[in-house]
Amino acid sequence: MKTKLLNNKGAVRTGLFTSAVTAGLINAAVAVVCSTTAYAANSPSQATNPQTAKQQSLIGGVDHVGLAVSNLENSKTFFTETLGFKVLGKDGDYPAYFLNNGAITVTLWQTTNGDKATPFNRKTNVGLHHLAFQVETLEKLNQLHDKLKATASVTIEFAPENLGRGPTQHMMIREPSGNRLEFITRVRR
Repeated sequence: MKTKLLNNKGAVRTGLFTSAVTAGLINAAVAVVCSTTAYAANSPSQATNPQTAKQQSLIGGVDHVGLAVSNLENSKTFFTETLGFKVLGKDGDYPAYFLNNGAITVTLWQTTNGDKATPFNRKTNVGLHHLAFQVETLEKLNQLHDKLKATASVTIEFAPENLGRGPTQHMMIREPSGNRLEFITRVRR
């Protein structure tokens, strides 16, 4: 479904949004993508200058991400031992772990019936489709892929491959509780 947007000069821009967004079923991941798309549609300078978009935004970025997990200990072990996050704290009452890697804080929340949890389906559920982490170089992306292949509790959806025509590459996995994680290396031409 096409939606018309007005840029800051009143000119009409046309952006492509899903019917779910138009219907008001915006989740966190789609909202971020749509707001980025709206900024990119305003003008060529804003599309290539993140600082301009940041100056116009009322928010500064993502503070943390909370993931519901079916097995708190397995997911914590994955984030700390495989990805190198550090434990900031724990809430024994909920229960939850608060983790950080120096760039982002991830909160892992234990579901009450983890063994009965329904896996996310992007076509029928509203929620976080995936969480994408930046990886500095293609070499590190390939090293991470090798490490993840050796991790029994991880499902690799696809190995590093070009995003579109490249040269940016990404890969997608499911962590031990089934949350989809993307790892992406943006390569500038």
